[in-house]
Amino acid sequence: MPAHSETRIIEMIFPDQANHYGTLFGGNALPLMAKAAFVAATRHAGCPVVMARSESVNFATQIRLGEMLELSAEVTRTGRGSMTVAVVGNALPVSGSARRAALTGKFEMVAVDGDGRPQPIARNCFNEGQTE
Repeated sequence: MPAHSETRIIEMIFPDQANHYGTLFGGNALPLMAKAAFVAATRHAGCPVVMARSESVNFATQIRLGEMLELSAEVTRTGRGSMTVAVVGNALPVSGSARRAALTGKFEMVAVDGDGRPQPIARNCFNEGQTE
């Protein structure tokens, strides 16, 4: 299996992502977490993936407008055609003060073929049909 099982993404929180309290709206945090999980799973599997489920999403603390959100996604389980990706988000104040644990979640990702049907991860379909 490829060693590319961890992905880091940093997102600055702008006004269009904030709620009326001036903090990251949960509805905007979820797609950021899903994107990090998608990238980690795609790199790990070497083929297209789709999300089958999200679970255990927890919001530990608020992320304020103007702060950065560092998302770290890592494949923690690989099955025949699916993977579990754990995503952790830390709030990073621009002022340089200490980072804060802010978000966690787990995502189940499934490898798919060109028709969107589940396939074994080992097929490495990005290279399917190519010759060396």
